[in-house]
Amino acid sequence: MAWQRGRAYSADLRERVLAAEGSARTVAARFGVSVSYVVKARQRRDRTGETAALKARQTQQRRLAGHEHALREEVARRLDATLAELRAWLQSERGVQVGITALWRELKRLGLTLKKGPSAQPNRIVRTWRQPALPGVPHKAV
Repeated sequence: MAWQRGRAYSADLRERVLAAEGSARTVAARFGVSVSYVVKARQRRDRTGETAALKARQTQQRRLAGHEHALREEVARRLDATLAELRAWLQSERGVQVGITALWRELKRLGLTLKKGPSAQPNRIVRTWRQPALPGVPHKAV
């Protein structure tokens, strides 16, 4: 199993990295860890004397947690709503104050889009761009 972001290395590996002699690059290559990991682990050991991994940090709960169903219904009801309009709706109807970016991320997480459709069909279908010429081949005038 490969290391995953957010997970600490095993205590055994950490001990072997800290016990190893040599430069940070050499130790990192030998144990398959990053150079910065070796440097930071050694600095922490030298400064505080601690060799164990830091305790996992608490993750912040999403402000829109529990409002997913209402948000889905509102987006389905108002397909042309902007993020600012949805934000105002959340403030007035649900009492949730959230930023535009957080709202956009929540919509993305839920798989919802606010893309606007074309207001009218085009009069005709035409090529709006030229295909690029191949390198070394002269481009034909159309």
